[in-house]
Amino acid sequence: MDKQMSVKKGVSNWVLIAIFALIVVFPLAFNRTGEYGGADGAAESAITESNPDYVPWFNSLWEPPSGEIESLLFALQASLGAAVIAYYFGLMKGRKQGASNR
Repeated sequence: MDKQMSVKKGVSNWVLIAIFALIVVFPLAFNRTGEYGGADGAAESAITESNPDYVPWFNSLWEPPSGEIESLLFALQASLGAAVIAYYFGLMKGRKQGASNR
């Protein structure tokens, strides 16, 4: 029975990988000329379109010198967040396994 569960798990993993690949590849393949902008840019254009006299409440304390640095900081922030979440789930799984082995 263990072998049968392992085969089902392997098949479901491959199905999930295929679905993920379709979700990522489909928009890129069929919308080649599309611009993939962020929510910040869309929000800024919507605000200036609806109220051209809008003045922001505050400005950034520090502006990154280039778009590459900004992307790097965003990627670092995302990876740090993912590491914290993965650590938490690993810790909880380890505690659960340790409790069941007693």
